[in-house]
Amino acid sequence: MKTAAFRTSRNMSTKEDATADRGFLVGIIFFILGLGTLLPWNFFMTASMYFNNKLNASEWKNGTLTVRKEYYFNNWMTLLSQLPLLLFTLLNSILYQRISEKMRIAGSLLFILLLFILTAVLVKVPMEEDRFFSVTMATIWFINSFVAVLQGSLFGLVGLLPQKYSAVFMSGQGLAGTFAAFAMISALASEADSETAALGYFITPCVVTLFTIMCYMLLPKLEFARFYLDKCKSKSYELETFSQLLPTERYFIPVCCFLIFNFMDWIGRTVTSLVQWPPKDSRLFPVLVVSRLIFVPLLMMCNVQERHLLPVLFSNDLSFAAIMVFFSVSSGYCACLSMTYAPQLVESKDGETAGALMTFFLALGLSLGAGFSFPLRFMV
Repeated sequence: MKTAAFRTSRNMSTKEDATADRGFLVGIIFFILGLGTLLPWNFFMTASMYFNNKLNASEWKNGTLTVRKEYYFNNWMTLLSQLPLLLFTLLNSILYQRISEKMRIAGSLLFILLLFILTAVLVKVPMEEDRFFSVTMATIWFINSFVAVLQGSLFGLVGLLPQKYSAVFMSGQGLAGTFAAFAMISALASEADSETAALGYFITPCVVTLFTIMCYMLLPKLEFARFYLDKCKSKSYELETFSQLLPTERYFIPVCCFLIFNFMDWIGRTVTSLVQWPPKDSRLFPVLVVSRLIFVPLLMMCNVQERHLLPVLFSNDLSFAAIMVFFSVSSGYCACLSMTYAPQLVESKDGETAGALMTFFLALGLSLGAGFSFPLRFMV
């Protein structure tokens, strides 16, 4: 009896030790993994000025400065980012049981790293504009394909841990844009020439992605992570988840577009760990989400140049910055609450399916937004 009691006591002690995330190390790793999932998209978005300058070369003709060819880089980049995200999120939800978790996560990170290295190398490689555009678009497509697999797999992985780790993971995603914006501003502020600054800028995500791979490889060595991940090993746990805005000086777009949006989006996501309003059962929550559509006409009526149809109602830079703050905070807040609420609104056995559908519809919404960017551009 004493031996059995001792064993029971020992097992309880072991369980208590295992369920203690010492130094919140597992939380930090999932924060970094969240950062790594959205880093590729944000680094390409923030570098739109570099790509546009390299593609839309201008020349003097009959005393007039003209652009030789308009590539509509921002529109194509958005579309070719969201379409593979949609397609491969769906594909991942169907085929994940046939491919191991390590292959999906570590393999995706490795290919993302290689594609970033290619992008950095192309900074120093002279290339004809059409070919550079094609290679860049292909890179964007493949990077976002791997990001879709990575994000869906990591949402499933973090879903095995206590709920707060999902919030930490999404907070890391929110910081990705801010990180990219700071990297761009640092590149602009450096005294290096534009080519060297761009090279340094694209080397940064290579280093961060390599560090993310190392963090993921460390995860199964931590007792706290093993306790939750091994417990569900036999279960199916995957949750499938540069238009010029204002004619100003060169820091306006990195600061007012990328830095403000991504930092405030991160703030919005982080706030959900403290405040969750409206509650998940409230009919006010979907109304709040839909009401964000008002930002579409508001942003279109800022001082976007060139204009064809709509008037400029907000010509002041501060007005645009204020709209961007509310737009980005509400984006992060509503996105994080939606992803958090969905599994709680169904029976526990359907929680994984709800998470998978939420990830799919998130990708679908982004893809539709990318598609609508073409007609909206001409409406302005």
